[in-house]
Amino acid sequence: MAQDAPVTRWPRGWFAVGVVCVALFHEQAGTAKDLLPPKAQESTEIESIQSPSFDYQEKGVPQSLFTWIKMAKGFEVEWDTFGRKGWYTQDPRLKPTGLGSTFTPEIPAIYIVFEVAPLEDPAQFAVQWYWEEPSGQLNEKPLGKDVLEVSGHERYGYLELKRSGARWITGNYVAKIYITPIGQQPFHAVNHVGVMRFTIADAVPAWSPEQKSVR
Repeated sequence: MAQDAPVTRWPRGWFAVGVVCVALFHEQAGTAKDLLPPKAQESTEIESIQSPSFDYQEKGVPQSLFTWIKMAKGFEVEWDTFGRKGWYTQDPRLKPTGLGSTFTPEIPAIYIVFEVAPLEDPAQFAVQWYWEEPSGQLNEKPLGKDVLEVSGHERYGYLELKRSGARWITGNYVAKIYITPIGQQPFHAVNHVGVMRFTIADAVPAWSPEQKSVR
């Protein structure tokens, strides 16, 4: 009577090793394509994003952190800010004067006056202004800049756009506005919150809807 052929038995440990190796092989085969360098894109640019405009505001509707923000020839401190004689507040209320968006070439400075909700932490408010080409494109180089640090729990402030020469050049301008924490680069693109536009002209309209009082 013929004997059955002997059965080869692998040690129990070798069987476990084999299972692990097969699993690793399948995992590497499935992810090998991910190890290849990604194909270079033809273009990494993204479409330009339209910046919010603060030129036209609805009453009672905040603009970014601003309760309101206005462009004007100047500003004044309201008389009741100071309270009783001998008393003074560190957060004087500012009221813009000569509201508008069109100014004469001789004006020494244009002011952006604003109110924000009381800040828990100090912040920087900044502006850069640019000449707008007749084609509508902005000149790449800013004509000037201004930065204001506003302490925590304060609400009012202003930015000053000073002319760079004896006269402003007639034409259209765009002011880019930024808000950043203290210590950060104020003019980084991610901190850009909106724009305001203004015009320099030899003649200024006697009155426009923009010249109504802030309150």
